[in-house]
Amino acid sequence: NGMIGNIYSMGLALQALEASSEFYAPRKWDRAQAFNVVYNHDYHQPMAIAQVLPALVNKSYLHAGGWGCAATTEWPRANSCSSPITVQFSITNTMKNYFHYSTSVCVPPHSTLLRVMKVARNEKPDIFCFKTKKTSWGPYVTSIHGLPANETERTYWQFFSCWSPLQEGVGTYKPKNWEHIQAIFSTY
Repeated sequence: NGMIGNIYSMGLALQALEASSEFYAPRKWDRAQAFNVVYNHDYHQPMAIAQVLPALVNKSYLHAGGWGCAATTEWPRANSCSSPITVQFSITNTMKNYFHYSTSVCVPPHSTLLRVMKVARNEKPDIFCFKTKKTSWGPYVTSIHGLPANETERTYWQFFSCWSPLQEGVGTYKPKNWEHIQAIFSTY
């Protein structure tokens, strides 16, 4: 399908393939298909944009900034008349001290998963409490329901929709009406 890793590793993968093409034996890879994946994704994180930009303009990372294009995108305005959407949100730990909690929250359309989590926390703070840390890729969830991720134990909170891992972070993913988002304590 043209994807190399996930949508956020595509930029680095394309840079590596383009920069090293003279150092490896030519192999067949569908450059057009890979670029189509990048062109069709709506990037929101500055780090992701910075990584795909050089490949998109066929320049080195250092020279991509001098391409000379001006921003022409108009930001969509929130429609204050839109009806709220309902998102089901679950948190699950099956590793030790098992727990599973679910709730349904109402949020404005186009809300991020982070906003869904904040509404759940405001409605049931003893159950849906969580902590995040700022990263260059956006907020990273470090703890839910008092259970922190741990690098030594190689654990983290993984987010799913319909049992498929989310390809975006909580700060950019926008659940749809009646979508069920699951945060599952996982290992890597």
